[in-house]
Amino acid sequence: MHCPPDARLVDTASLSLDEIEAEFVAATARGEDVARLHSGDLAIYSAVAEQIRRLERCGIDYTLTPGVPAFAAAAAALGQELTVPELAQSVILTRVSGRASKMPARESLAAFAATGATLVLHLAVQAMARVVEELLPFYGAACPVAVIERASWPNQRIVRGRLDGIAALVAAAAITRSALILVGPALAPEEFAESALYRANYPRRFRGRDDQ
Repeated sequence: MHCPPDARLVDTASLSLDEIEAEFVAATARGEDVARLHSGDLAIYSAVAEQIRRLERCGIDYTLTPGVPAFAAAAAALGQELTVPELAQSVILTRVSGRASKMPARESLAAFAATGATLVLHLAVQAMARVVEELLPFYGAACPVAVIERASWPNQRIVRGRLDGIAALVAAAAITRSALILVGPALAPEEFAESALYRANYPRRFRGRDDQ
């Protein structure tokens, strides 16, 4: 980590939310700045919402510094776009129920799968068999799937396969955490329409200065 030599480092892995709040309050009273480092994306599944609520209740100013979202890093690792013209134009970021929090009943995998969109499942690789079982009726056995472990890390690993065989491949690779599951036809497009964006006769709103 890039920290000043006199920085005080606090490992929050074993701390409760109350204890984390106490660290914020004590540092603020001392006139210190706090950099709270999170794993994963701040925008989703980060448990930052309850920390923000505590900060605001205590009158402590804060800013959020975004990083590269895991789904974007995974797409880059796969070397492809997650939306393909007339095949899939939506990306759904979701998860399955876990120990930390349950999924709302209306946000089931079946409900999302019915759209045919590209699904990106966080925190779900440990439930791979259940994920496959719930998605098969909607995407079919041959639907392409990719599992990316530690996307963008030096030890990144990628497992690709069909929906009906991906669970066995993931088990053989011993991937049990820090992985995303991507599902949908956009992951292995064959014939698809090209976007009109770059057609010669496409009317563009912005033109070079010579065209103005």
